[in-house]
Amino acid sequence: MRTWTLRRRVGVLTAVVGVLLVLIAVVAAAVAAQNRNHLDTLLDKTGPLRTSTAALQTALVNQETGIRGYAVSGDRSDLGPYTAGLANERELIAVMRPLLTDHPDIAHQLDRVEQQAAAWRSSVAEPVVAAPDVTTARTFVTDAARTRFDEIRASVDELQQQMLKLRDDAAAKARNTGNTLVFLLIVAAAVIIVAGVALLLSLNRVVIGPVTDLADQVRDVRAGDYSRKITGTGPPELSRLAADIDSMRQQIADDLAEVGAARERIEWVNGQLQRQAEELIRSNRDLEQFAYVASHDLQEPLRKVASFCQLLQRRYAGQLDERADQYIAFAVDGAQRMQRLINDLLAFSRIGRATAGFTEVDLDKVMTVVGSQTESARDYAGGELVWHDLPTVLGEDALLTNLLTNLVSNSFKFRRPGVPPRVEVSARRIGDEWEISCADNGIGVEPEFADKIFVIFQRLHSKDAYPGTGIGLAIAKKIVEYHGGRIWVDAEVAEGTVIRFTLPVLAVDPSDDDAPAEQPPAQAEPTHDSTDMKAQLA
Repeated sequence: MRTWTLRRRVGVLTAVVGVLLVLIAVVAAAVAAQNRNHLDTLLDKTGPLRTSTAALQTALVNQETGIRGYAVSGDRSDLGPYTAGLANERELIAVMRPLLTDHPDIAHQLDRVEQQAAAWRSSVAEPVVAAPDVTTARTFVTDAARTRFDEIRASVDELQQQMLKLRDDAAAKARNTGNTLVFLLIVAAAVIIVAGVALLLSLNRVVIGPVTDLADQVRDVRAGDYSRKITGTGPPELSRLAADIDSMRQQIADDLAEVGAARERIEWVNGQLQRQAEELIRSNRDLEQFAYVASHDLQEPLRKVASFCQLLQRRYAGQLDERADQYIAFAVDGAQRMQRLINDLLAFSRIGRATAGFTEVDLDKVMTVVGSQTESARDYAGGELVWHDLPTVLGEDALLTNLLTNLVSNSFKFRRPGVPPRVEVSARRIGDEWEISCADNGIGVEPEFADKIFVIFQRLHSKDAYPGTGIGLAIAKKIVEYHGGRIWVDAEVAEGTVIRFTLPVLAVDPSDDDAPAEQPPAQAEPTHDSTDMKAQLA
């Protein structure tokens, strides 16, 4: 049994106890069934039988009394007890017979009483009733008739004794089966107690002792003695556990041996990181210097080149050949595009660095400013700008204005030929974020290019088809990320372009009075009230 696992030992003990308890339960069920039968006999048979037997004796006595009364008086009304007793006798025998199906001796005695009563009636009662006069009736009421009726009484007394014996036997058997049930319950309790004690002793010897010893060894290792080998005793499970713990101890010891070397490497890496941090600080200072140079020193000569090229274009337009005019136009366009690129790069680099601090920004008011800034492009395209139910968020007013201006301007720029552009800005709350959507009916974006349009200088069309530097959406993406949100193109729309971005909800949002967790965007129903610019700009 030393090689038995703990599960096997517990399983064998449980199986043995289970078999014993099942056997006890089977025997107890059989004994309980017998006890129930005895109680049924005692309550449902012997009681009614004894009562019916006493009533039967009364019915027979009434018959004999009625016959004697009629023989003495000759009055037919004195035969009432006889008639009633005869009817009672038949009813009582009909009730008693079904209860005696399992007791043939008593049933035989009942048959004997019935036969004796029938013989008495045929030899005494019926001749008395049929006699033509009282004198003739009295001739049948003799000592022999009295003796015969006494035999009936004796048979009824014997029947009562048998009923009494049946009751006593049933009571004795019920007591015996009840005692047997109690004994079986005591045996079951004893089996459970013995099994519990055996299980406790076995666990103490096989589990608790070895586990305590193993815990002592683990405490020594925890105290720092990583060289101590851990051994296990007891069932195979604990031996395997001890082996696993010893393997873990060995692994810890090996890891600690590597910690010293790793610590030296970490110190070297920390030194490298410190030098890189200093280099990064220096690089940031260089970038700041570059931004200053780009915004002042570089733009000044560029403006001078652009100005003189424009002067050449105005003064000598038509005086030189056609190719010279084209070259001058190229120079003017290149200088202007270079200025726009430098300005956009400066704007892109300043996001998150030159900050005025976050404040509560009402996006409805921001859209009013955006509508004013994009008015010329909207009028040129014959377009329409609509917004509604925009929230108040935490952010920088200027950056959010720049963000929405870029999105709305792109929507007007990339319009479909011959279709008046329509741009709709809406918002809905999803959890702890506001999802802002800028939807248009323009040329749309192919799904494979949905991520590329946010890359700096990434263009999907030539500059001749659609002007611009290709940095507007990159700036928009950087502004959204600076505010803790994300931006993407909804590729599931069937027509036009929908750009969505998220902004965190204010801790106490003034537009969040009893609002649900998710609010679908309201349907756009622009009004033309000149006092409410957020309804429509067209």
